[in-house]
Amino acid sequence: MSKIKNTTFTVTGVCCADEEIVVRKKLNHIERVASFNFNIITQKLNVTHTCAEEEIIAALSSAGFKAHKVQYIESPKSFLEKYSNLLFTSVSGFLTLTGIVLNYFEVAGLITIPIFVTAIISGGWKIFIKGYKAAKSLALDMNFLMSIAIFGAVAIGEFTEAAAVIFMFSLALLLETYSINRTRRAIKSLMSLSPPTASVKSGIFEIVKPVEQINTDEIVIVRPGERVSLDGVVMQGKSSLNESLITGESVPVLKQTGGQVYAGSVNSRGTFEFRVTKLYQDTVLSRIIHLIEEAQSEKAESQTFVEKFSRYYTPTVTILALLIAVIPPALFGQAFGEWFYRSLVLLVIACPCALVISTPVTIISGLTSAARSGVLIKGGRYLEELGKIKALAIDKTGTLTEGKPVVKDIIPLNSYSIEQLLKIAAAVESKSEHHLADAILIKAYESRKLSGQFQELVCEEFETFPGKGIRAKVDGKTYTLGNHTFCEELNLCGSEIEILLEKLEAEGKSIVMIIENSTPVGLISVTDSAREESKIAISKLHSEGLKNIIMLTGDNEGTARSIANELGIDDVRYKLLPEQKVEAIHRLNKVYGNVGMVGDGINDAPALAAASVGIAMGTAGTDAAIEIANIVLMSDNLSKVSDTIKLSKRTLRIIKQNITIALVTKAVFLLLGTFGFASLWMAILADDGAALIVILNGLRLLNNK
Repeated sequence: MSKIKNTTFTVTGVCCADEEIVVRKKLNHIERVASFNFNIITQKLNVTHTCAEEEIIAALSSAGFKAHKVQYIESPKSFLEKYSNLLFTSVSGFLTLTGIVLNYFEVAGLITIPIFVTAIISGGWKIFIKGYKAAKSLALDMNFLMSIAIFGAVAIGEFTEAAAVIFMFSLALLLETYSINRTRRAIKSLMSLSPPTASVKSGIFEIVKPVEQINTDEIVIVRPGERVSLDGVVMQGKSSLNESLITGESVPVLKQTGGQVYAGSVNSRGTFEFRVTKLYQDTVLSRIIHLIEEAQSEKAESQTFVEKFSRYYTPTVTILALLIAVIPPALFGQAFGEWFYRSLVLLVIACPCALVISTPVTIISGLTSAARSGVLIKGGRYLEELGKIKALAIDKTGTLTEGKPVVKDIIPLNSYSIEQLLKIAAAVESKSEHHLADAILIKAYESRKLSGQFQELVCEEFETFPGKGIRAKVDGKTYTLGNHTFCEELNLCGSEIEILLEKLEAEGKSIVMIIENSTPVGLISVTDSAREESKIAISKLHSEGLKNIIMLTGDNEGTARSIANELGIDDVRYKLLPEQKVEAIHRLNKVYGNVGMVGDGINDAPALAAASVGIAMGTAGTDAAIEIANIVLMSDNLSKVSDTIKLSKRTLRIIKQNITIALVTKAVFLLLGTFGFASLWMAILADDGAALIVILNGLRLLNNK
């Protein structure tokens, strides 16, 4: 049995979504191709197959397209290869204009007809070859329809119109290619910001190596003004780095020993050395590029609609054109030439270029614009969905708050001292990964008496209760550290303790109760302050039309409401375990229809997955978060959520504008062509003019502010 392979090809020569259909038909006819995904914008074709790669390349070549593996090093193009389309289009335009001028002065057809024919061949020979290959594949693509229209016009002696149409069509394809290439360059420009080489330490020497050849654990030297070449950890020296390419934040970040650095960051001053932690293809920057390139596979709802519509539209209009050419002359004795000409006009209108290209160009421009701001959106579907959400749920700890809790009160019970409580708590929490553990450990380290003492305690039989607390044996005694809810479940909250807990929680504090066997021996209160920018971010979300912002937290009611009131949040759901957060999202989905969820990307994974759009925040370098969420904010700036919602709404508006432009243009000229009020050149001008308008309209998102 042949081995299953996954191969990525670069496919050139596909200039319209209509031609993409030909690519798909060719691949569908190869028996040993299991699945494939083609992105017309990035020109990447991913194929799962058991056949030889050469068979795939040959099949695409037979349709007029060039394909090669992405590892293949393409030889530099000659001047003619680079500018052949421009050259042939220019010749076609010059000859067409010359022929029109000569016609104006009534020069004999013996001279003008050869000029027009040469113009047609110059501007259309590539189109005719592709049209022929499309016909062999039984695909009614734009090249086939245009070829039939041109040959039909020549057959009835309309040389002037045939030349004018092929020139305008060739010019439109040229401009479309340049416009789409701008989108491609915007994506590639991100990768070009990572330097191709790096200075690597080799003993006492320093050598320059291509980044592809640098392995993990090698030491790289970065000097002032240079870009970081790979992801790594600072080993020596310190400097301030501009990480805007990764996080979208322009403020330089101080990096010193132990600090994480990312490929593409700019070193402003100081020289430092870092240990490489990720290979070239695995850096955060590489993952950003890969996610943008693959994002088109998650197609937006509008894009799916357009593709389905065009699948029926083109054959329908083509059949209508055929009926118009045959029925009036055959049944009603009308002049064949006139009705045949009208059918040619409809064939031109049948090309769905403007309609099909309107959405993908807009989507990829929006995705690229977001990436430049440090926001990764994993598909057009989520970019579009974000603009439709009616409510937004936000995790509290680490998202709305600093995520750096501080111990405020240590209250002994039953003859325990403050030092004893902190020592026991630190010993147990040293085994925990909960965010409150850091606060207790930091407090223990800050105490001269306890620094190091709690580490000497023997802590064993550690057990965790997610969302509730932890339990362990310390020097032979069993201690439980839990929140208010957990203590109530254990029936350990007497009236006096309950009053004390309520008082502390009313002050916005989170409580850790310490229990020896089944006896409460102390309380530790912890606070986590709201981020300075959170209040502004919530206000911006409200201004974007979100009337329902809900905070989800496992914390107590007092702390939750205190933070919510401070930030202006509309609703609070507290004392939630991870599974209860998921239930809360499901309930919100039923009420509002479309609900977004913002969390830290790992602890909130189930809730992020349950939401219409899951948004992970502050996750630069966190692979797990990038995998979990639909949208990833690379920095801790919650305001980027409202900025991305604004971008989403703008994208939706432009998509609707583009679809309207394309459909209205088609409808108007369908009617004009049917009743004989549109000529061939008018039809092509309208069709290709609409295509250019929608492309340029979509590209506006690359300059999103």
